[in-house]
Amino acid sequence: MREGRPRAMSSQVAAVVGVGPGLGLAIARKFARQGYTVAILARNYDKLMKFAEQIVEKEASGQVAAIRIDCSDSKSIKDAFEAVNSLGTVEVLVYNTNTPFPWPRPRFLDVSADSFERNINVSCVGAFHCVQQVLKGMLDRKKGTILFTGATASVRGSAGFSELACGKFALRGLSQSLARELHPQGIHVAHIIIDGMIRTNARDSGVSSSEDEKRMSPDAIAEAYWQLHIQDRSAWSQEIDLRPFCEKF
Repeated sequence: MREGRPRAMSSQVAAVVGVGPGLGLAIARKFARQGYTVAILARNYDKLMKFAEQIVEKEASGQVAAIRIDCSDSKSIKDAFEAVNSLGTVEVLVYNTNTPFPWPRPRFLDVSADSFERNINVSCVGAFHCVQQVLKGMLDRKKGTILFTGATASVRGSAGFSELACGKFALRGLSQSLARELHPQGIHVAHIIIDGMIRTNARDSGVSSSEDEKRMSPDAIAEAYWQLHIQDRSAWSQEIDLRPFCEKF
């Protein structure tokens, strides 16, 4: 665990699964800023440690644990969440995973069965296992938030996107089903459709600064996740979609 200024361990834990340099990191920073102990999870442990250091540098009172996870492997998920649950009460689960997508978009006949299955496993089956690891504690407390990151492909399939769309469609169905079961028990389940490109470091991505400015700010998206978490239960959102101001409907 990486820590900033010493303080009592927060009893509130936010687990962010799928932390990279963009949205996942922004979400983790936001919850750390709000006083949560944040577990950041992804496959590359070395990168996770660097992200943990960045969070502590920006949020001096933050407490961050870097935990390796492979969301295509149920045993890896179980082992990872043993570590997560040891940190304290998991109040928030953010499932923000994705798999690298080839470019240019592959023809359907060029998609391997292994690649197709892995996309579905990471997008949805992994979410199933992660939720099961934290749900009992939420049910016991009658309190918790589960947030799933979707995409344009969650609601619309396109040529060359069969792998991504099938996994994201399934995740959306899981989110809807869980919401109808769990909302009456005090657990807020929401699905966030990211309908646009997320802003990056333009110098590293090869995108011009002017074009990058038209993309979605990861910090602004992270704020939307936080607002979903603190929504009054009398008016919970089950699904929202976010898109940049320049996006045409």
